[in-house]
Amino acid sequence: MPVYEYKCQEHGVFYELASMDESQVPKGCTECGKPSARIIRLAPEILSMSPAKRKAHETNEKNQHEPTVSSKERRALDDEHRSGCGCEKQKPGGSKLFYTSTGEKMFPSMRPWMIGH
Repeated sequence: MPVYEYKCQEHGVFYELASMDESQVPKGCTECGKPSARIIRLAPEILSMSPAKRKAHETNEKNQHEPTVSSKERRALDDEHRSGCGCEKQKPGGSKLFYTSTGEKMFPSMRPWMIGH
């Protein structure tokens, strides 16, 4: 079970073991027994951080697994792709890709140690 912090109005902070379900339930102070609410402390750096930096941190946390792309950025990427990004152009001399009788890719004049994709 995790240890949570609770604060008594008279005696200050004390620590109690509690299950996650019971973490929000007030606990009796270890000295006087009065019900005391759970407290959550924040690092001082977060409180003194500028709003712009705080927003940037929140955005990074949201986008850590899948970045968000604005519609303006998406249009710019689409325009760049349509205007000839080079992904559809073939190299001079044609493709050097061959398929074996078993259906495997083969690049006879290219780097033999590279795996085809």
